[in-house]
Amino acid sequence: MGFRLLAAQKCSFAPQSGQYSKPANKLARPVFVFSIRNFKFLGFALGKGRKGVYVRAHAKSLKKAKAKLKELTSRSQGRNVRVVMQRVKVYIRGWLGYFGIASMKTTMQRWDEWLRRRFRCYIWKQWKRPGKRAKSLIQLGIPEWQAWAVSNCRKAYWHMAKNGHVQRAISKERLVQAGYYSILDRYESLHLCD
Repeated sequence: MGFRLLAAQKCSFAPQSGQYSKPANKLARPVFVFSIRNFKFLGFALGKGRKGVYVRAHAKSLKKAKAKLKELTSRSQGRNVRVVMQRVKVYIRGWLGYFGIASMKTTMQRWDEWLRRRFRCYIWKQWKRPGKRAKSLIQLGIPEWQAWAVSNCRKAYWHMAKNGHVQRAISKERLVQAGYYSILDRYESLHLCD
């Protein structure tokens, strides 16, 4: 699949000589064809859908941004979660300030869910001990017996961040109160084309 950017230059093949002959028309220009899949310009790419051709962030740009977010939310930092949220907010605002014109709503929804889970994971690790975890869950409205059952679970941090009780305790609203900056909300405020 490709798009023709310039008018076609016609060449005819002469079987006797085995060579191509150039057209007499000197105004004819060469053809440049590019594939949408391979096209990249300043971190952007083109996509093709039912509505036609649209601008999107290139896969390499998305991969690089997600790697940076992963680095910023690394659990081994030992920083206060509010400080980490502030650093992530600064990065998101800058990145979306540049890539906000691209069509990527579904990607931003997935990133928003992923980032909330990263923060739940970060908080769960900071609570460290089962007693602290149970106490914190009880303070956040989880019944005592459920809080103790969840806090004594030995599954990995990432798995526990997906647990229903942990999600209820550290909800999106509570994360926003703590300083969480939603990628999806920011994207929707910038991208008015959809």
